[in-house]
Amino acid sequence: MRFFTKLEFQMPRPKKSSRRKFLQGKAKSAPVGGDTVTTDSLADWVTDPHEEAYLIRIGRRAMACQFQVFLNAGQYAEDSEIAIAALDEIDALEAMLTVYRRDSEVAQVNQQATAEVVTLSDPLTELVELSLELFELTGGAFDMTAGPLAELWGQARRSGAMPTNEALRAALANVGSQYIRFDQKKRQLRFLRPGVAINFGGIGKGFAIEAASNLLRLKGIENFLFHGGRSSVLACGKRASGRGEEPWRVGLVHPLRPTERLAEILLADRSLSTSGSQSQSFHYQGRRYGHILDPRTGSPADTGVLSATVLHPSAAWADALSTAFFVMGPQEAMKCCKKYPETSAILVLPGRGTASVEIQTYGLDSEDMRLVYDQKVTVKRQDA
Repeated sequence: MRFFTKLEFQMPRPKKSSRRKFLQGKAKSAPVGGDTVTTDSLADWVTDPHEEAYLIRIGRRAMACQFQVFLNAGQYAEDSEIAIAALDEIDALEAMLTVYRRDSEVAQVNQQATAEVVTLSDPLTELVELSLELFELTGGAFDMTAGPLAELWGQARRSGAMPTNEALRAALANVGSQYIRFDQKKRQLRFLRPGVAINFGGIGKGFAIEAASNLLRLKGIENFLFHGGRSSVLACGKRASGRGEEPWRVGLVHPLRPTERLAEILLADRSLSTSGSQSQSFHYQGRRYGHILDPRTGSPADTGVLSATVLHPSAAWADALSTAFFVMGPQEAMKCCKKYPETSAILVLPGRGTASVEIQTYGLDSEDMRLVYDQKVTVKRQDA
């Protein structure tokens, strides 16, 4: 028996008055492909064709990507209204975190914090505190002040020309979370040098998914999967299926074969985030430059990692660490996982032969990952 979504919502940002109209008139049924969501991977949702079960899928565009929440159909009363409220939470956080609106809280902080101490809202205080912790943990591989580098290399990709050494030095001079004075108890922040600014592009999606998921749990929703941009995922509880309840399945895409799934990951009460630069890069004088930057050097990361996937109870941690591990490379990522047992990682590296890859896992139980594409693939458990 084929598997279909019971409802599929693809919604723009609604005004509050349009919710009921939306719920009454814009639902539709659509096939969902397989029993898997694929990260950055992440391909279409698919279910086992032999199963008989239904999902509710509700989505909205925010933070320059599509956010979606998947619920077991018929399990909770008012589940659609609650899911929409969770998406409203993401909208509110985007309005706070964006650097593209002059009236956002982050934009206001960036305008004022060089000249004076700025008092932060509770959510921004929490995010700054977490970002500073991750900056220390990763030795600067994750840095919320790296915005000038992203802007510089974005211009390089658009123009097809490398940044000059002078431009790179100027951008690096304004990068470094050590230039932030932060008082968590007073919720106050000040920049210690002109030109420093904060930008949460490397952690914002995970932070937003976590906040929205907390709202779902508060309202009694215990089984769901939430994703943002198909690269950041939080799974809570179990997925209903014809075989009973099972963990949610997330597909990891092959970094060298983007139409193929490399592996499936089982997720329950855990988050996952994948970072890779295969789809976003530019070439200059025969060399390829990816979009993931090392804040410590100012240049694109060059550790040989094809993709980095992190599993962690916190979606914000997973989001930040997947990028940091891509930058840090296998050895430093392994040290981090050993220091923080709640952190697991899957790094995909070039293999020994043409078009081959090596998967290195850290802190991941063997039953949590199933290889799907096994041609020219080797797997090494570094903590075995």
